[in-house]
This record gives sequence, C-alpha cells and structure tokens, in this order.
Amino acid sequence: MLKFLLPVDGSDASDRAIAEFITLIDWYKEKPEVHLLNVQFPQRGNVPLFIDKESIELYQQEEGMKELRTARELLDQAGIGYQLHITVGTPPDMILRYAKELNCNQIIIGPRGLGAVKGILLGSVASKVIQLSTIPVLLIK
Repeated sequence: MLKFLLPVDGSDASDRAIAEFITLIDWYKEKPEVHLLNVQFPQRGNVPLFIDKESIELYQQEEGMKELRTARELLDQAGIGYQLHITVGTPPDMILRYAKELNCNQIIIGPRGLGAVKGILLGSVASKVIQLSTIPVLLIK
C-alpha cells in the first residue's frame, strides 16, 4: 500500500494542496495511507522556565489541531482516512524524519504563500524538503 505524508501548517497554500490532492486520489488503484503532519516550533527564550512542560505540550497539541482542522474536514468530506501526527521541531527536518520513519512513498506539500522574492530570501519549507528528500515530493500550488 502506498503511504503519503502531507505536511499541514494551516495556511491557505497547505489547504489548497490538500484539496488538490483529493482531486488526484483517483489516479491510484487503491486509496493510499495518508499521514497528516503538523510541526510546531519549540518554545523559545525563557518560556520553559515559567511554564511547566505539560502545559507547553498541551498548548502545542491544541495549536496543531487548530492548524489541521481544515485539512481534516476536507479529507473527512471526501471519505479519505488518515492518521494525525503533531510534533515539535524544525519543519523541514521533522517532515523528512517522519517520511522516513513512516516509510512513506511520497511527500505531498503546498508552497508557503510568501511570494517569489520573500521565498528566495527566507527560504521555504517546501524548497528545503525538495532539496533534501530522498523520496519523491509532489509540490501542489
């Protein structure tokens, strides 16, 4: 069975990629196993000194679920099953790690809506994943 990793950050670009993926799913003989991944950034500075670890983890889980909401709704409406993953770290690193750990056949990702110039100056998660991935990446604009 094919396994696909779909990183989701709650952006319009991410949601459009999920919607387009749904239209392409009939290309496959059988429905692939879908893994939705949301990556939360680690807390910076002194936050861990003032807030306990459990509260930080609960906050990150809640934020992850908010960012996954639209993707989950779209997949539910299309009758496509999925598994959820919420993790903390640097998005490109965590996407590549999960794709490898889950033995995914493909990463399906939408570009961040920054525009060409900002994307070049800042770098984007999608471009880093494309550059570093050893498995196929489908970029859906």
